[in-house]
Amino acid sequence: MTAVPLRRNRDFVLLQAGQLLSSVGTQSTAIAYPLLVLAVTGSAAKAGAVAFARALPMALLALPSGLAADRWNRKWLMIGADGVRALAIGSLAFAILADWVSLWAIVLVAFVEGAGTALFSAAQTGALRAVVAVRQLPAAVAARTGREAGVLVAGPPLGGALFGLARALPFLVDAVSYAFSSLSLLAMRTPFQEKREADPSPLRSRLAEGFRFLWSRPFLRTCALLFGLANFLGPGLLLALVVIGTRQGLSGGEVGVLVAAFGACVLLGSFLSPLVRRALPVRAVLLLELWTWLGCAAFLVHPDVFVLMAGLLPTALAIPSTDSVVHGYRIAMTPDHLLGRAESVRTTISLLIAPLGPLAAGALLSTVSARATIAVFAAFGLVLAVLGTLSPSIRAAPSID
Repeated sequence: MTAVPLRRNRDFVLLQAGQLLSSVGTQSTAIAYPLLVLAVTGSAAKAGAVAFARALPMALLALPSGLAADRWNRKWLMIGADGVRALAIGSLAFAILADWVSLWAIVLVAFVEGAGTALFSAAQTGALRAVVAVRQLPAAVAARTGREAGVLVAGPPLGGALFGLARALPFLVDAVSYAFSSLSLLAMRTPFQEKREADPSPLRSRLAEGFRFLWSRPFLRTCALLFGLANFLGPGLLLALVVIGTRQGLSGGEVGVLVAAFGACVLLGSFLSPLVRRALPVRAVLLLELWTWLGCAAFLVHPDVFVLMAGLLPTALAIPSTDSVVHGYRIAMTPDHLLGRAESVRTTISLLIAPLGPLAAGALLSTVSARATIAVFAAFGLVLAVLGTLSPSIRAAPSID
């Protein structure tokens, strides 16, 4: 593939544009879900349960989604996933407008939306690999992280503001955003997979092939385990930020602005990512995110939501650089015919614990103090940082060549 600049790569730009619009809707509802549950039930634990239901399918359905992405047309799988998510979110918006909303309905919609996201994500990795030259993958991943960061800046305040106008509004916006995502996918010309023969081998054998590939590469295996465990921290701390901010009297829009500050620093970090990758060895880039999670411990000294937010900002700056290495190298090292399955195994490992973050945060905030809750997350972050520092695989991280 001719390595044209990413900004001139038509299909890459279309993929980014469609996901930009879709992600704005998704981030709007990310803040709207807990605000809706708090408004309906007043329970932080139930808000955590909804976040758990939304994240759980990424772990449960990663393996079958990866198998589907390697077997069928990735473009149509992504379009189908968008359709399922649009219908689910649209039905919740209708239920809110009709005043039929209940906790079980919110949980069900969150789970269905998460299931669509699992299928979409498994196929999306192959789409990125198809439209970008291999040596550009770290830069493409950094650009994707920057896009997601920009959305994290705009989405939560937008979601909080829309929720303040009408509870159904952020969910209606999210449903429409999935339609825009489908249109961008339809406009792309590059096939999302290489030509492949039908695989007659048993289902278990095909799944095992992806697992064997990932597990036989120490660097890929270590990153999947280490950063999978780190996924406990982010969702849990951000839910804690929403709950603590609400308890301290902030409005939905003000809580959204706090979450957006995290996204603004991720966006800034995406611009700094090329400089960081040139200035630091791969090992140092990988460890940046792990050590900066300890900033949340500042809340233990002064338990205020603004202090917690300030403690999370260094992590936001580090995430794009670490992600560009972790994800870019993994995609580059995986053959196309195994990409869906290898990614699904990695997703299962890395996200199996992620739903427990908001679930634990909600449960802890309902039973113990906010300071004790954040102390648990800070201790977990310290353990991961030490493990990463001592890891031989991280120390001997490979070159993109």
